Amino acid sequence: MTTSRTPSVRQIRDLSGLLDHASHVLATRMAAAFTELGVTPRAYGVLFHALAAERTQIQLAELADLDKTTMVVTVDELEKAGLAERRPAAADRRARIVRVTEAGERAVERGTAIADRVHREVLDSLPREERTVFVAALSRLVGGGGALADPVGCERTVRRARRPRGQGAA
Repeated sequence: MTTSRTPSVRQIRDLSGLLDHASHVLATRMAAAFTELGVTPRAYGVLFHALAAERTQIQLAELADLDKTTMVVTVDELEKAGLAERRPAAADRRARIVRVTEAGERAVERGTAIADRVHREVLDSLPREERTVFVAALSRLVGGGGALADPVGCERTVRRARRPRGQGAA
C-alpha cells in the first residue's frame, strides 16, 4: 500500500534560500522595470503610501519598511524630481507630511501598472491552478498570525541582505 508523505525538511531545498532568492530576483526585476518611470521601487512605494492618506515621514518609513535616514534621502529625491513635497503637519509642526504632487500622482499611476505587470509576469510563469494556491499560502504565512508575520526577538541582530543601490522593496 502506497501512502503519500509530506517531504521531510531535508528533502526540500532550504526554505530560507528559496525565499531569499525569490525576493532578490523579484526586486531586481522590479528595479529594472521601474527604470522606465525614472524612480526606484522604493520611491514608488513611498509615493504610493503618501498618496493613500496624509502621513508623516515617520509613518511612511514604517509602511515602506525604511530606516529614517533612507526615508529622508528618498523624500529628498522625490522633492528634487518634483514628485512630492514636505509640509509641516497641522497637529505637530515639527513633523513633516509628505504630499504627492500632480506629477507624483501620475508616477504612482504608471508605477502601479509597472508593478502589476511584473507581478503578473512572475505569476504567469506558474500553471494557473498553482497561482492561487501560491499567493494564498504566502499570504497566510506573512499575514496576521502567520508563522512569518512578524520578526521574533533575537539576541543577535539579524540584518537583511544588502541589495544593490536603488533596489529597495516596493
